[in-house]
This record gives sequence, C-alpha cells and structure tokens, in this order.
Amino acid sequence: MFFTEMREVEHIGSTAIPGMPAKPIIDIMAGVQSMAVADAISARIIAAHYTTSAEFNATLSNRRWFMRWKDGRRTHHLHVVVLDQEEWTNKLRFRDLLRSSKTLAQRYALLKQELAQHYFTDREAYSGAKSEFVHEVIRA
Repeated sequence: MFFTEMREVEHIGSTAIPGMPAKPIIDIMAGVQSMAVADAISARIIAAHYTTSAEFNATLSNRRWFMRWKDGRRTHHLHVVVLDQEEWTNKLRFRDLLRSSKTLAQRYALLKQELAQHYFTDREAYSGAKSEFVHEVIRA
C-alpha cells in the first residue's frame, strides 16, 4: 500500500548501522507533514498489516508507533513523525554519527551488550538505559 502522505522514509535503529549488534527488528521512520496526518493514516497503516497500542500512542506527543509481526515475532517498528522536526532530525543525526564513526559505534555496541545482559527480560528498561548515551551523542 502506497502512502503519499509519507514524504520521506528512512531506515533507523541498530539494523541501519553496519556491524551493530541488533535484535532482528527493522526500525523505519516515516516523515509526515503533521501529527494530524499521522493520526489520519493510522487506520491505513493497520490495514497494511501493522498493529499498534492506542494507549501507548496516546502517551506520545511527537510520533506514532506501529509494529509488524511474522510467525509470532516482531519484524518491523514503524515510527511516524513530523518531517524535519526534532524527533526526525535527532534520529537521523544519531544514525549518521554512528555510521561515520567506528569508535562511537563500538562504544554503543558495547553499551548495548552490557545493557542487554542486565535488562534481559525488560525491553522498556533496556531502551531507557540507552537513552543517556543517545542524548549525549546528539548533543555533541
């Protein structure tokens, strides 16, 4: 299904960084004109075999989140955000900085491995624990 409302689509997350250890889930970020557009296309995204949590999305002011499943496992996360606003630029900046710096990518890979061992059964805590590093890289 083609979404003309999605102005740009980018591969983000750890799978977008060569050699980075990652869960086998592809993170995709789609840029739209406004959050109203994101909300307006939600039903069509779900019709394209994605699922979501309305409760979780209600807590998000700057993006909408969807996931796709196959054989009982998540395969894709789709983040719909406003094109060229902070969420969009920060995610691309982080990805691009790690792609361009082997040292930075290695630091992140080590952190991810340590956190994965510590938060093996708690995905939310794992993600939260990575956020300080992500923010530090974006601010640098």
